[in-house]
Amino acid sequence: MWETLRNLFDEYMGTGLIVIFFVISLIYLWVQEKRKYIRILFVYVPVILLCLFFQPLFAKLVYNTAGREIYYRLLWLLPVTVTIAFAAVTLYLRLSGKRKIVFALAAAGMIMASGSFIYRNPYFQKAENFYHVPDCVVHICDAIVAPGREVMAVFPLELVQYVRQYEPTICMPYGREMTVESWYYFQSDLLNEMERDVINLDRLAPLAKEKGCHYIILSEDKKMNGSPEKYGWEVFERMDGYVIYRDTEIILEIPADHS
Repeated sequence: MWETLRNLFDEYMGTGLIVIFFVISLIYLWVQEKRKYIRILFVYVPVILLCLFFQPLFAKLVYNTAGREIYYRLLWLLPVTVTIAFAAVTLYLRLSGKRKIVFALAAAGMIMASGSFIYRNPYFQKAENFYHVPDCVVHICDAIVAPGREVMAVFPLELVQYVRQYEPTICMPYGREMTVESWYYFQSDLLNEMERDVINLDRLAPLAKEKGCHYIILSEDKKMNGSPEKYGWEVFERMDGYVIYRDTEIILEIPADHS
């Protein structure tokens, strides 16, 4: 357990230099800061949180109930950046003359060296549009949206997390919970059929109808056994490498206003 906790802490703190600055800041404020409310916020609280995080019994309890993805979020409560910034500013105000300039430049340089260039991270990429979701999601949602009512559509897993960010009136039979492997208690036969290399319409079509899906969105690269028309589905649109199938047995009418 101790090794697991240490790895979590190392992953969260990055290069490790920020940890050194944090510890130095804690020691400096412990020695120099006399105001009680400041000591509580920037010294006592971080130390208590660190002790709690590295407490094996507490960690085991949380791990058994919530898992790793939840436990590491305790580190979000650590005021790391604020503590370092407050300690640096406090020390800066105690200096005078050229020493202020030298300290400010040195502090800025060390903080820059403690991190990495964020835009080199593979999880960061240039946004395709104002909504910060893939263009294909915008185009597909615009094509199937029905003003005045909700629609149900089943999407490939790679698009699921973006749909509700863009269009809240488009519902899905499964959501983001399916993108997290450790959330094993969520299961979906429909998802399993959607993610097969070869789509079996004998299984996919009944499952989609059972969930009340008006649309099925599949990648154009997917191979398919059977004819969609046989099961009451027709090609509605093709765009951005995806095919949108519509259930012809369901009429999407806008509810009349009887007020």
